[in-house]
Amino acid sequence: MECLLGVCGRDFVVLAADCNSGRSVLVMKQNEDKLVKLDDRLGMVVCGEAGDTAAFGEYVQKNIQLYKIRHGYSLSPHAAANFIRRQLADNLRRSPYYVNLLVGGYDEHDGASLYFMDYFATMAKVPFGAHGYGSYVSLSIMDKYYREDLSEQQAVDLLGKCIAEIQKRLVLNLPQFMIHVIDKNGVRVKDAVTDME
Repeated sequence: MECLLGVCGRDFVVLAADCNSGRSVLVMKQNEDKLVKLDDRLGMVVCGEAGDTAAFGEYVQKNIQLYKIRHGYSLSPHAAANFIRRQLADNLRRSPYYVNLLVGGYDEHDGASLYFMDYFATMAKVPFGAHGYGSYVSLSIMDKYYREDLSEQQAVDLLGKCIAEIQKRLVLNLPQFMIHVIDKNGVRVKDAVTDME
């Protein structure tokens, strides 16, 4: 019942997630920020079982910070994505985390990057991605309007089109989305979207 969206530009990543937190058919909270800030220029949006999203998000966040303290430098988005994927894979046969996520980050050498991961520990570097029921209507919009040379505002507008279509066509009530931007200046909240129509 959740939705994650992401678009990668040349020097930025825009991540969006709905703000609902619930279980079964009940909504417990409508102002949940699903972004986990992993480092100054690295973040991930997480959806799935409530306990797993909180536990896995904190586990990854603290271990990436521990790595930075021990070694004196931050992980690149590529290295962090591989670390996260490995944690999902290691727990897959023991006590799996039922989480789907999009990891975005900016690196001085490689620029911006976006990684798609699901609870089976599948990972792919993608120009855009989506998780949840909203992906059924948003991936075709991203496929049509995405360009490699999108500006930050054009990427935010593209996610706005996806959110408007999700709110229009899905039976699910996803009234609010939080949009974050990750670039050379760090992770910041771009907008909180309540109704796109």
